[in-house]
Amino acid sequence: MKSHFLLDDQITFLNHGSFGACPKVVFEEYQRFQAELEAEPVNFIQKKLPVYLKEAKQPLAEFLGCEAADFFFTPNPTFAVNTIMRSLHLQPGDEILSTNHEYGAMDRTWNFYCKQSGAKYIRQEISLPIVSKEQILEEFWKGYSSKTKVIFLNHISSSTALIFPVKEICEKAQQLGLITIIDGAHVPGHIDLNLADLNPDYYTGTLHKWMLAPKGSSFLYVKKEFQATLDPLVVSWGYESLFPSESRFLDYHEYQGTNDHSAYLCTPKVIAFLKENNWKEKYAASRKLVFDNYQRFCDLLQTQPICPITSEFLAQMASIPVCTEQPIELKEVLYNQYKIQVPVMPLNGKVYLRYSMNMYNTQADLDVLYSALEDILNTTDLIVR
Repeated sequence: MKSHFLLDDQITFLNHGSFGACPKVVFEEYQRFQAELEAEPVNFIQKKLPVYLKEAKQPLAEFLGCEAADFFFTPNPTFAVNTIMRSLHLQPGDEILSTNHEYGAMDRTWNFYCKQSGAKYIRQEISLPIVSKEQILEEFWKGYSSKTKVIFLNHISSSTALIFPVKEICEKAQQLGLITIIDGAHVPGHIDLNLADLNPDYYTGTLHKWMLAPKGSSFLYVKKEFQATLDPLVVSWGYESLFPSESRFLDYHEYQGTNDHSAYLCTPKVIAFLKENNWKEKYAASRKLVFDNYQRFCDLLQTQPICPITSEFLAQMASIPVCTEQPIELKEVLYNQYKIQVPVMPLNGKVYLRYSMNMYNTQADLDVLYSALEDILNTTDLIVR
């Protein structure tokens, strides 16, 4: 499958999780839309773009299990969460309950908001290793108080690659009258997602990671009862529009000034590529590689898995604890000396080496990483055993 992608053949690419990778046929579609935009920008933006957006959203709505009228495209989940943040209007002392496994950009977003509003961001500890889903739920709800107003949770964590029991948390949060905001950056195309079944108040995910879209393609889903109160992050022509559509929600958020929407418009081609290449079968093979190699890497590094090696907690990524006080240097050595692209990420006083597997990866890629780590262990002091 690697021949379908634009990835550098000289690099062992084990970091799909960070920014994804785009197939050639999708990238060609992306460039086709860009060429059409440049050939007649006025007609494209004013006349064709609204039609193209509708054509792009319908297959995505079916893929996500929601209605096309209930989401809009965004460049990334950080943009989406900043949009939500702008409209929360929490009071001083109100609390946003989260975990200590969230993505760094999201932590910074909420820290900024709390400084402005006087609200508090609670990073509830979810201890490692995980032994059960019940452990996560019990530890998470220990952070709840009468001041809790919002639940913010990643569906799959970035640094630890763990799948969180989001459905159960959403259900209880709604019983308690809390707003639920889910960061599903790693979810669409990675694990099953049905927004109607999950029933969050807000959900954001990327298309450019596991769905293989061009960079800068994501979405924000908003439950109907929250759409009227969601302010645009950027106020533009859609606000108090002279030519309003049937949805003020989409008027406010789908058009926010001159921009290149080409990445969004590739969505039908993205979904077609996944279907034509039996993506569920190939992604299942990727998961098997993740599972089959996790303990092997832990044994090499003399550490332990951070969760049971099952589909309840892991999919196409795994984070191996690594004992190092030099994570940046270790990552640079792996890349510069061994030509391996793999993240080494500190979180909560620990360090994790996270490998991601997609349809273009094979066991040989993981063997390259294993050999490199063996060599580093034998020739440097970057890793402690």
